[in-house]
Amino acid sequence: MNMKNLALAAAIGSLLSVGIAGTAAAGDKMDKEKCYGVAKAGQNDCAANGHSCAGQSKVDNSPNEFKVVPAGQCETMGGKTEPEKKM
Repeated sequence: MNMKNLALAAAIGSLLSVGIAGTAAAGDKMDKEKCYGVAKAGQNDCAANGHSCAGQSKVDNSPNEFKVVPAGQCETMGGKTEPEKKM
């Protein structure tokens, strides 16, 4: 294989790998959901209940704290896909 063909093959391979990685990353986001009521104290995934960071929940299984889980798994874990409504 000459240098021109080798460079062309490397360029095509790079483009294909970037396209595949981009598709996988997009699929990862779509295959997850927020699951409320299953996070243990200090293990929530994002801000809620008056705090601004992950890992700051104070109690286990708060109905307004969430963990990100695989899509379709939340209810089997005992959680809900929406936070508890405030009255």
